[in-house]
Amino acid sequence: MRESYHESLESVIDDLVGMNHQVQNAVALATRALLDADLAVAEQVISGDAQLDATHDELETRCFSLLARQAPVAGELRMIVAALRMVADLARMGDLAAHVAKVARLRYPEKAVPEGLVANFSLMARVAEEMVETAGRSLLERNAHDAGKLAESDEEMDDLRRSQFKVLMGPNWPYSIEAAVDVALLGRYYERIADHAVIMASRVIYVITGTAPSGENWSIA
Repeated sequence: MRESYHESLESVIDDLVGMNHQVQNAVALATRALLDADLAVAEQVISGDAQLDATHDELETRCFSLLARQAPVAGELRMIVAALRMVADLARMGDLAAHVAKVARLRYPEKAVPEGLVANFSLMARVAEEMVETAGRSLLERNAHDAGKLAESDEEMDDLRRSQFKVLMGPNWPYSIEAAVDVALLGRYYERIADHAVIMASRVIYVITGTAPSGENWSIA
């Protein structure tokens, strides 16, 4: 019975890692749709979000079943509770990728990102993708050290967001009000993807060490 239980728990973790790969792909595709004004790719991301939501529901049900049937304690309880929260983090990251794709679809055939901010958004997207990848890998490998690096990566994302605001709020904004709204929303979407990756990493650290990380770098608004 316990062997079957442990297999079920490991299966949940494996599927969480698989969902993480799906989210990473969704973020990459959403960025492609955004920067290239690719309508087909945008639609792919938007329709794919339904599959991520279905995966969320299925994994959540399995976690609740393990809690109800096995009454786990200590490390196993930490793992199941963390898995419940991580699947919600991943679903939210998928939603945010879909939001990016919806902006790309709304502005098609034009590009939503003004030329002067393409480099900034390319960097934001790269950082976000790398953070999602690191969060998933740290879970797969039970690697608290790699998970801990995500707080530093989030500082890079915050710096990019601040640079974006300097351009957006500057006296010489050369683009439309519509473009300003798009930039503000899109920047927030990427920033929140990064925030959820940090939160996910904090849960990995908690599962491994029994202690949640603390400090300014781990405080996500």
